[in-house]
Amino acid sequence: MTDFAYPLIGIPLIFLCTTLGAILVFFIRKREISPKLSNIFIGFAAGVMLSASFFSLIKPALETEVSYMPSWLVVALSIFLGALFLWGIDKLVPHFHNKENHDEGLPARGMSKTSKMFLAVTIHNVPEGLSVGIAFGVALSQSDNHFLLLGALLLAIGIGIQNIPEGAVVSLPIKSETGSSSKAFLFGMLSGAVEPVAAVIGLFLAMQIQGIMPWALAFAAGCMIYVVSEEMIPEMANEEHDHSGVWSFIVGFIIMLALDCIQF
Repeated sequence: MTDFAYPLIGIPLIFLCTTLGAILVFFIRKREISPKLSNIFIGFAAGVMLSASFFSLIKPALETEVSYMPSWLVVALSIFLGALFLWGIDKLVPHFHNKENHDEGLPARGMSKTSKMFLAVTIHNVPEGLSVGIAFGVALSQSDNHFLLLGALLLAIGIGIQNIPEGAVVSLPIKSETGSSSKAFLFGMLSGAVEPVAAVIGLFLAMQIQGIMPWALAFAAGCMIYVVSEEMIPEMANEEHDHSGVWSFIVGFIIMLALDCIQF
């Protein structure tokens, strides 16, 4: 398999998995997922994302030699900048968090609740796409890169696995709001379309600008850690005496760890 075959498989995969999850709106009669099942889905996604942040992004960034400052400082600054970037988007772009039932971002008169719900998920899909694209870009820019390409593909598979339940979690509240399965599927699918776009941007940046490799890896990790800590962990832990989300988080973390450590 040629080098470029890996991203040609991995990048569309993350979008197709979101679409697959969105299709579930046609088969699930209920317009909302039960709180327990929602916690399981969100916990699993959070576990995958946090594990990917450490083992697929932060670890290789720390292992990159940097001449102008310690590697750990590059990684620390980049994580902070990634989190700050997502925080800024959260504060500027109007969106709606369905589970907490509140608006966030700048006021936007005339924008429907459905559109705000769509934007909320779209915003948080950006770091997932970036992380996959940057991983592929870093791999393509290196010689003797078989294991790096395989690692990037496994990262895409891990993100894709968590995108399946995420696609359902996105689409079902929109179905509840609009009363239309077709509209809910369309919004759910389009929310995932930002991931391959972000992935392609990350890939070309990482390929063209060698010096930013550790910065880009840790920046993407910071974005994902922000999403996990600001939204996903509070959501999965909001039911008293219910640890299903916590155990799902641990399972997701372990699965992504295993995928990242597979040797062929």
